[in-house]
Amino acid sequence: MNKRRPVSDWLPITKKELEAHGWEELDIILVSGDAYVDHPSFGPAVIGRIIESEGFRIGIIPQPNWQDDLRDFKKFGKPKYFFGVTAGCMDSMVNHYTAGKRKRSTDSYTPGGQAGFRPDYASIEYAKILKSIYPDVPVVLGGIEASLRRVTHYDYWSDKLMPTILETSGADMLVYGMGEKPLRDILTLLKKGVPFNSLTTVPQTAILRSKEEGLPKNKNWEDIALSSHEKCLQDKIAYASNFKIVEVESNKLVARRIIQDTGDKYLIINPPYKTMTEGEIDKSFDLPYTRLPHPKYHNRGAIPAYDMIKFSINMHRGCFGGCSFCTISAHQGKFIASRSEESIMREVEQVVQDPDFKGYLSDLGGPSANMYRMKGIVESICEKCVSPSCIHPVVCSNLDTSHKPLTSIYKRVDNHPKIKKAFVGSGIRYDLLVKDYNKNLDEEAAEEYLEQVVTRHVSGRLKVAPEHTADDTLRIMRKPSFKHFHKFKESYDRIQKKNDLNQPLIPYFISSHPGCKEEDMANLAAETKEMGFQLEQVQDFTPTPMTVATVIYYSGVHPYTLKPTFAPKTKEEKKDQHRFFFWYKPENKQWIKDKLTSAGKPELVERLLGKSRSAGKEKDIPKWLAEKRKAGQGASKSRSSRGRRK
Repeated sequence: MNKRRPVSDWLPITKKELEAHGWEELDIILVSGDAYVDHPSFGPAVIGRIIESEGFRIGIIPQPNWQDDLRDFKKFGKPKYFFGVTAGCMDSMVNHYTAGKRKRSTDSYTPGGQAGFRPDYASIEYAKILKSIYPDVPVVLGGIEASLRRVTHYDYWSDKLMPTILETSGADMLVYGMGEKPLRDILTLLKKGVPFNSLTTVPQTAILRSKEEGLPKNKNWEDIALSSHEKCLQDKIAYASNFKIVEVESNKLVARRIIQDTGDKYLIINPPYKTMTEGEIDKSFDLPYTRLPHPKYHNRGAIPAYDMIKFSINMHRGCFGGCSFCTISAHQGKFIASRSEESIMREVEQVVQDPDFKGYLSDLGGPSANMYRMKGIVESICEKCVSPSCIHPVVCSNLDTSHKPLTSIYKRVDNHPKIKKAFVGSGIRYDLLVKDYNKNLDEEAAEEYLEQVVTRHVSGRLKVAPEHTADDTLRIMRKPSFKHFHKFKESYDRIQKKNDLNQPLIPYFISSHPGCKEEDMANLAAETKEMGFQLEQVQDFTPTPMTVATVIYYSGVHPYTLKPTFAPKTKEEKKDQHRFFFWYKPENKQWIKDKLTSAGKPELVERLLGKSRSAGKEKDIPKWLAEKRKAGQGASKSRSSRGRRK
C-alpha cells in the first residue's frame, strides 16, 4: 500500500527525499527513538507536521545508529534553527526493561518488533551526540521521557536521584507536556527573528540558566522555589516535598514559575499553557498525515504499535484521575482537551477509506475512555483548585460528568454505513458510572451510555481497572473503594442479562504498590476468587519518574503528608505479592498455606484454598451466567494482552 504513494507525501528522512521536496537544507531536524509513523497517535509525526504547517522545512532522523561513525546524525547537515530530540512515544527505559529490570526482547515502535534500535536514556544520548557534532546548534528536548525528567527525579533503573535532564543531556530547552502550543509560539518567534537564546519566557518550557545571568523577567508570573538538587541528594524529605509542588503547579489553570538551584545554575520551569481548545486540538489532528509507516520499512516487518492503533480513534487527551502510579496527567495534564464531533468523524472517514479496513474500529477512546468533554462547570472555581485529581477522594461537585456527548459519538459512528463494529478498547473509569461514588451522576444518561457500550462496543470482554481491594492501598493509589466495583459489576451483569450477552468483565490489578502488604494481596486474591475471577494478568508496580508512588518508593514517605509509608522493594517481597494472584496454581498452594498460617490468618487459607467458596461456583456468579456455563457457553479464561489503562 505504501508503494502507491509518492515518498514526498511523508516528511523526508533521507537526503534523497530532501531533494524530492525541492529542499537543499532544513530549518529544523527532529531526531526520534521511534520508527517514523506518519499518524496523529505518534508524537514525532505530530511535531513534524506542525513544523511543516508553520512554513518550516523539517526532516526526521528516526532511530539513528548511535554506535557507529554517527553518519545518521550528520546526513542532513546543520539545521538553520534547532534540533528537536525525543526518545519516542515511551520512556526509553520503560520501553527496554520490565518491572523486574529484565531486558525486553521486543520493541513495539520498531519494524518487526525488533529490540536494540535505540539506546538507554535515548534523549540524553541523542542530545549529547548532537552537541558533540554541532555544539553551536540549539537542541530542544520533548516527549514523555524528557517531560517527566524535567526536574530532580528518581531513576529506578540506576536506583539514584538524577538532576533535570537538561543537565545530563546538555540540551538548551525542554518542552514538557503536549507540545503543540509551545512549539507554535517558538516557531512564531523564530520567524520574527528572535534569537533562540532569547526564548526564555515561552510557557510550558524549561531552561537552565547561569545564576550570574539571573532570572528572566516576567511580571505576569509568580515564582516558587524548590529545594536544590544538591539538597535532594542529601535529604529524601526535601525531594518528596519538591514533588508535591511540581505536581500541584503542573495541574493548575493558573500556575507559578518553578525555580530550582542546580549547581551554579537555575532550572527554570515556566508555567504551562491553558488546555487546548476544541479548535486547537482539531487543528492538530487534521494535519495532512499519510496515517502510514514510512515506505522504507516495507520489507522490515510490521510496527506493532502502529498495528494496534491503525484503526482506532483518539477522541481526547488528559486525565483528571490523578492515579498515584500513572504518568498520564503528569504529561497530558488533568484537564481534558476534547476534539469536536466533526473532527472525529473526519478521521473515521479517513479510516474507512483504507483498503485494509474490514469494518471494525479497534478503539473509540482516549487515556480513559469515558472522559470525553468532561470539565469544570464554572471555570473560576477550577482556577482556584490545587487538587491533582478531580475525582479523588470524592468527585468534585464542579465537574460535569455527563456521558451524553460520548453516547452521541458512539451512536453516530455506529450509524456509519462502513462501520460494522466500533469497539471501546481504552479502559473505562467505572467509578464515574456508580451513583454511590459519583454524586453528580445523571443516572439516566449513565444507564444509556453503559447499555450502549455493553451492547454495541465490547470486543468480547470489557476492561476496567479497580487496581486493588484494600482501602488503605486504594487511598494511596487515589482510587475509589472496591465496594464501588461491586456496584458497577451489578449494573454490568444486569445489562448483560437483559440483552442475553456473555462478555466477561476483566479487572486489572497492581501488585507491590506502595502501601500494599502481603495480607492485602491475600485478601485481594480471596475476594476476586469469590467474585468468580481467576486472574491471569497482573502488573507489578514499576517506579517511573514524576508519580506519587515513585516518590514513596524512593523516599519512604508520602509527599503530601511526609508521613512514613511502606513500599515493597526487594525482589522477594515483589515475587511473594505476585504469587497470591495465582492461588490456583498447584506449585503455589503449599506456599500460600504456610505464609498465611505463620501470619495467623487461617481464615484466609480457607477462603483461598478451601472448596466452600471457590471461584466460578454458581452462588458466586449471576444465575443467568451459571446457566450458560452449564450449557457449555461459559466465557473462555484466556485474557487479552494488557493495554494502557487508568
